Amino acid sequence: QVQLVESGGGLVQAGGSLRLSCAASGRTFITDTMGWFRQAPGLEHEFVASISWNGGSTGYTDSVKGRFTISRDNAKNTVYLQMNSLKPEDTAVYYCAASTSTRWGTSLRDRYDYWGQGTQVTVSS
Repeated sequence: QVQLVESGGGLVQAGGSLRLSCAASGRTFITDTMGWFRQAPGLEHEFVASISWNGGSTGYTDSVKGRFTISRDNAKNTVYLQMNSLKPEDTAVYYCAASTSTRWGTSLRDRYDYWGQGTQVTVSS
């Protein structure tokens, strides 16, 4: 059974940091693009960041550039999202996803085949 399990969410004050992890199991994701999305209450899923299969290419939505960093460790089948200088508007459920059809990164939600259950990030002002 393929699973993506996120961890590392929580409550943090504005300006603080969190590091999200996403552990994959059930198949190897070494050749897949991995991504992070988020969903705030009442809003659509929003692309946050993606990373190519080898970690050589990354992409971010404009609102997190310079603050968030996506990385991966293929030996551990794990992807990370380091979030610094957090703002209240970053509050959302964060989801990890894998795209089996794209190796070089994508922001398109429908390109992702596997999704985690999400982890809550709450940033207080």
